[in-house]
Amino acid sequence: MSEIQHYVLFPNHDNAMRLNRELKALGVKTVIAPTPRAASKCCGVSLLVRKEDLETIKACVKEHGIEILKIADIERDVNPKRDRYC
Repeated sequence: MSEIQHYVLFPNHDNAMRLNRELKALGVKTVIAPTPRAASKCCGVSLLVRKEDLETIKACVKEHGIEILKIADIERDVNPKRDRYC
């Protein structure tokens, strides 16, 4: 079974930091993460968020006028043999 991760994508890092700050104030857990190349070739910063927080995040974006590109749902890429050379 694959796991889907949710990333909020931004046109620049300033918007990512603003949204991260606003969400932390609301008690929403976020992780600042590199943007997966499968999702976008734009800004290298994204926020990894939980599915159950998506509606709160959308409301916060609208309320504070924070520009986002999209919220991308990406299948988690777990390769247990990555970085193993023997």
